Amino acid sequence: MSNLVTPEWVNQRVKDDNLVIFDCRFSLAEPQKGFELYKKDHIEGAYYADMDKHLSGPLSTHGGRHPLPSVNILSQFLSSCRVDSEKIIIAYDDQSGTMAARLWWLMKFAGHEQVYVMQGGYTHYKEKGYAISSKMPNKMPTEFKPALNKNLVITRDQLAAHLGNDYEIVVIDAREPKRYKGIFEPIDDKAGHIPTAINVPWETHFQSPGWWKDREELQKIYKEIIVKDRTPVVYCGSGVTACVNILAMNEAGMKMPLLYAGSWSDWISYSDHEIAKEI
Repeated sequence: MSNLVTPEWVNQRVKDDNLVIFDCRFSLAEPQKGFELYKKDHIEGAYYADMDKHLSGPLSTHGGRHPLPSVNILSQFLSSCRVDSEKIIIAYDDQSGTMAARLWWLMKFAGHEQVYVMQGGYTHYKEKGYAISSKMPNKMPTEFKPALNKNLVITRDQLAAHLGNDYEIVVIDAREPKRYKGIFEPIDDKAGHIPTAINVPWETHFQSPGWWKDREELQKIYKEIIVKDRTPVVYCGSGVTACVNILAMNEAGMKMPLLYAGSWSDWISYSDHEIAKEI
């Protein structure tokens, strides 16, 4: 089954008690902007999932700019939004699915399979005249019991140990080409990429902003990259946009890739790590 649902599908089921909708709008440049937009209006009944507060953990010396949240914090948040093992989760944003994909991945990591990303984003949904509201949804706490799938992540030590072994893994960098090549780095302290990594920018997976390519088109993107039994390892700047690539590869029917959650911002926090560039 697809990981994606249409705005029409969501609108038809917006009052379904078995559905829990999350508004994931967020701006890396203006962290408060997403919540301000949410308070103004959002899909009726949607809860707000904040990238910094709910979908990431606290910053440290290592771990990257958006470390994974603790299991307890994530579970408490989901429980407060009436999520349990039976609920169908829908995530949306207005950033072409980047933030929604992060929630999608976290739910998969937590062992919850019924999670989907809405095509098109919030602006399209609103422009269609579908059900929106400025009212905050009622808190109806349940108990979310995670069943962590630790096979979906790879640690820095594990990645470093595997680098150079082309028969085991293929490393994919989801950032834009200029950042991958080391020409331009607007966020992190060092420019370049992890040695051996192949660049597949996250934007590659959309036919237009917010609208994902179909299964066949997604398969073509990785046809020459994923060969034999190599395990894909995906990273980006901080483990957020890499989730777009992971969702796309899963949508294409491929083996679920591993996420290097700390990503580039974690890699460069270790002074002994080699950095590659293409300038």
